[in-house]
Amino acid sequence: MSLLTIDTVNQFYGGSHILWDVDFTVPPGSRTCLMGRNGMGKTTLLKCIMGLLPIRSGEVVFEGAPLTRLSAESRARCGIGYVPQGREVFPQLTVEENLKIGLGVRPGGRRRLPDLIFELFPVLKQMLQRRGGDLSGGQQQQLAIGRALVLEPKLLILDEPTEGIQPSIVHEIGDVILRLNREAGVTVLLVEQKLPFARRVASEFRILEKGRCVAGGQIAELTDRVVQSHLSV
Repeated sequence: MSLLTIDTVNQFYGGSHILWDVDFTVPPGSRTCLMGRNGMGKTTLLKCIMGLLPIRSGEVVFEGAPLTRLSAESRARCGIGYVPQGREVFPQLTVEENLKIGLGVRPGGRRRLPDLIFELFPVLKQMLQRRGGDLSGGQQQQLAIGRALVLEPKLLILDEPTEGIQPSIVHEIGDVILRLNREAGVTVLLVEQKLPFARRVASEFRILEKGRCVAGGQIAELTDRVVQSHLSV
């Protein structure tokens, strides 16, 4: 049983072959960590899943239905929340306005922000009228995650959620991911470079190397030997 299936996906950037027959699944209820050295195709793969980059061949399947011909907005409506690398909050908009952008693609036309966002990130409630650009890096990351949660997604995709963030917020984001998964039943796919965070948060891992999926399994199988072979710089 798979919530998300990546089936022999190939992607090119100009003349460069970036993803090579990438195959893996994300089981429902899992917390799957996509790992790999810099430049191995991780962010490219997430953008292909979200419809932000085209694929040359292969298929992306969510809940048994192919996504390949759907727009990024339609994929979000299917129940996929996406937190991009670098957060991409709108600096001139307030926290509230940033969050409300997600309401436009919510199924059923519901116009109210979910209470869960403010339960998970109380600082956002205190800062609703602050501009996104005035927040710290950690607060912007909380806002970016909150914006994805407006959709009440079945699958939450996060691209390097701990990058450039102070340790206290990193721990808090780990707690939020675990709570969303265990209490709200959200399946998680994240790209993460920090091994301690990955081992704490993930239930499974997949490793990309030069655009190919070269290893994967339960997080307990992410041994020092596997790290040395595929992740050490």
